[in-house]
Amino acid sequence: MTQSTLENRSRPVPKPLRGAMRLLQAMGHSTLIEFPLKSGRRADILALGAAGEIWIVEVKSCVADFRSDRKWPEYREWCDRLFFAVAPDFPQALLPEDVGVMIADEYDAILLRNSEPTLIKSARRKALTLRFAHLAARRLYTPNDIMIGECTHPRIAQF
Repeated sequence: MTQSTLENRSRPVPKPLRGAMRLLQAMGHSTLIEFPLKSGRRADILALGAAGEIWIVEVKSCVADFRSDRKWPEYREWCDRLFFAVAPDFPQALLPEDVGVMIADEYDAILLRNSEPTLIKSARRKALTLRFAHLAARRLYTPNDIMIGECTHPRIAQF
């Protein structure tokens, strides 16, 4: 993810986003932000690991953001592990115990707590991996427009 790509988002970049992405990259994951899911939701970060594992990271910029957003439980069926990335001053007691936690700022992050694994079905994993590849290629081709590359192919979009 380049600086220009983050700056061209339609909304401000939460500080934990960049640090969480750097941590995931250091752990060997490839990442995409604003990843569209078949459910109509968008994962803040979808990470694809070297062994094919799929992680979703929900970035919370503040307590009000966390309290007003109750869509995150729906992400469980789309990933092997679910995490929150929050700023160092975020009250961690608010976060559910079965979800992983990354403490992040705009420069770096630490994995404070791992997530409980919930393996997704192989057909969904294959479809998400293929969608990840297509979306990454489209964004590489058009790096200044983060929303380019929505998957509309009927065999891929069904998952």
